[in-house]
Amino acid sequence: MQIEICKSKIHKVTVTEANLQYVGSITIDETLMEAANLIENEKVQVININNGERLDTYVIKGVRNSGIICLNGPAARKAAVGDVVIIISYALMDFEVAKRFKPAIIFPDTETNRLI
Repeated sequence: MQIEICKSKIHKVTVTEANLQYVGSITIDETLMEAANLIENEKVQVININNGERLDTYVIKGVRNSGIICLNGPAARKAAVGDVVIIISYALMDFEVAKRFKPAIIFPDTETNRLI
């Protein structure tokens, strides 16, 4: 049996940009991506703490150490610059393997989006 579990989580970062005219996705600082074990084009769920919105999209690599968290395309309507979001990815794995799996969870500084 396979189950879906949390693979990666960036807990509470601040949206720095919203680009409605871009094709779609979320741009994330490459340093945060690496720390949270995320890769470019990976599917993520974005949860907006300010308004309760939830959306699924994919990751685009942002400039390293820039602190960028940018919602692109239609997702830009789901958050305003300054909103705080949680970014989560999930993975399918065997039930027994999942019992031992430890997700990569990071808690950046919410004001700067930098690792503490």
